Formats: sequence, C-alpha cells, structure tokens
Amino acid sequence: MTGTTSVVTIRPLRWWDIPAVAAIELDLFPEDSPWTEAMFWSELAQGHQYRSCWDGAELVGYAGLALQPDEACVQTIAVVRSHQGRGLGRRLLLGLLETAGERPISLEVRTDNATAIALYESVGFRTAGVRRRYYQPSGANAYTMWRPVEPS
Repeated sequence: MTGTTSVVTIRPLRWWDIPAVAAIELDLFPEDSPWTEAMFWSELAQGHQYRSCWDGAELVGYAGLALQPDEACVQTIAVVRSHQGRGLGRRLLLGLLETAGERPISLEVRTDNATAIALYESVGFRTAGVRRRYYQPSGANAYTMWRPVEPS
C-alpha cells in the first residue's frame, strides 16, 4: 500500500501569507465581519505575535496573540475546514500560551462554539462573563474567558 504523509509545521506568519489568511477568514467567518487583509497587516505592524500552520505548502491555519507587559489576549485561532479535528488548533493555542509566558491571558469565543470552548477549558481557561451581541453583524454572543497565571 502506498501513501504519502504530509508534515504539518508551524512558523511565524509572514506579510506575504496575509492574502491566504484573509481568504480563510472569509470562508470560516462570513457572518461575523471577517478580518480584512488590512486588519492583519495592522496586527503584524503593531508587533502582535502571529503563527501560521502549514500542511506541506498549504496554509491551513493561523493564530494571533496581543502581548502587553502584564497580560496577553488571544486575537484569533482558525483552521481550515478540511483540517479541523486534527489537533492543529490545540498546537497553535499551545504555541500562543508558550509565547505569553507568565502573563494571564484573555480571549472571546462565540457562546455556540462548543469545540473551541472545550479546547480553551482543557488548557485552563475559565468563563468570566458574556459579551452580548459581540460578533457583528450576526449579533452572536461571546464568552470572555481568562487563563490566570498558575502560582509557582
């Protein structure tokens, strides 16, 4: 039996990756004002930490983290539909957590995204509140979640 195995790699997001990232964003989040190329450019220009996930030569996911001196915020995590359920979102998230170091981390997640909520809870995030009609234009609610710093 012959088969090929692809190697999935994660590396820093580069400016030339932005058109592909914006296309994924549009496919995955069409009802909630998907981020534009300009928004991703702005994120990189501000020094936010973005990672890209590659299956061979195909961009299959990305994740971003805003770092402040005393805290961090997960900006986004996305994996193309054909690669969901393979642990790539977890790999991207774990990379963001490593980058955040000892900072507490926050994020927003749609209240109806049970898969993402379970992932976040599995690495120590807890729900802190609800942001009503956070996602626009759909009006979907979001949970605000926090991952505190573990005492040493």
